[in-house]
Amino acid sequence: MRSTKLLDRTLETATILTFAALIIVVVIQIVSRYLPYSFVWTEELSRFLFLYAISFGAPLALRDKEFINVDLLLIFLPKRIREIYEGFVYLLIVLLCAVVTYWGYKFILIGRGQTSATMTIDMSIIHACIAISMLFIGIYAFLHMIDYFKGLQRGSEN
Repeated sequence: MRSTKLLDRTLETATILTFAALIIVVVIQIVSRYLPYSFVWTEELSRFLFLYAISFGAPLALRDKEFINVDLLLIFLPKRIREIYEGFVYLLIVLLCAVVTYWGYKFILIGRGQTSATMTIDMSIIHACIAISMLFIGIYAFLHMIDYFKGLQRGSEN
């Protein structure tokens, strides 16, 4: 696959930071149950951090092809047909991501001016996780699709 080291490192770092923050917030939430004072913001922040951890981690899973893949019938197909099929699947993922990114942007606009209940975070920031996730998933799917179709062209030249 193409060199996407900066994007990879950025998503990896963002995933680690949001997941670590999620763990810290949940620990604070658990500990506060035994204290006379409870932190009401922890439930909301943990939900938001979880959304962003998934938004940053899902594209990395697609990059490494770690999503569930049912290939019971595919293993019986010739290699070339399997590559065409997989390239087509990545094309469909790119198209789906383009549509969801567009509507995710519209969703961001809906959240502008609205704030979360306990933390008063602008909801457009929270709604942005949909567009962010789909944009990066689409980028990795596009790169996989290009690789599959380039492999097909190299195979037909031989």
